[in-house]
Amino acid sequence: MSGTRLRELARRPRDVAGEAQERCELCGQPIPDEHRHVLDLGTRELRCTCRPCSLLFDRPGAGGAHYRIVPERRLRLHGFDLADPLWEELRIPVDMAFFFHSSAAERVVAFYPGPMGATESLLELTAWRQIECAHPVLAGMEADTEALLVNRARGAREAWLVPIDDCYALVGLIRLRWRGLTGGKDVWEEIGRFFGALDRRSRSVAGRAEEVTST
Repeated sequence: MSGTRLRELARRPRDVAGEAQERCELCGQPIPDEHRHVLDLGTRELRCTCRPCSLLFDRPGAGGAHYRIVPERRLRLHGFDLADPLWEELRIPVDMAFFFHSSAAERVVAFYPGPMGATESLLELTAWRQIECAHPVLAGMEADTEALLVNRARGAREAWLVPIDDCYALVGLIRLRWRGLTGGKDVWEEIGRFFGALDRRSRSVAGRAEEVTST
């Protein structure tokens, strides 16, 4: 994903709500700050779309093998449990990461945000199977366009199923605001606000197998 698009995602929402400062990257029409994206499956680039174009692609198979609309659902996974040994098995060196089914790779891939952008982790498939088995809601995750976002930073134990553009927004925020070795106070405040806003926009669902079975 380009640095320009990361900056665009990291800035949302902007200071002047509703001002059409951008154009749809499919038809060229002006679009407001709050708009949907389609994912270019070939380049993994997100493209901004106007409402008519997003509605056009919001149908099964509408984008063929080229474009896929990014969903809007956000689920807070209540009771999500990822034990420390399993996290270590995932080989992720930081305390935040996102996971999604990649059609190109034909497997689940893991990325973690950092000052240089998003870095892929060498995810062991057996580790992912353990996570998915314990949390059946993840089986319904849309390929390429939805992700499991996990936050374990500073003692947190939180997880969401989110649109992939939320993950790139977090990546952009960290890349733009990180200072020094530890990031600095400002970036951690921004990260806290990011997850707080995500929580407010999310619907809480059971995150573990036994909870899903009992509902």
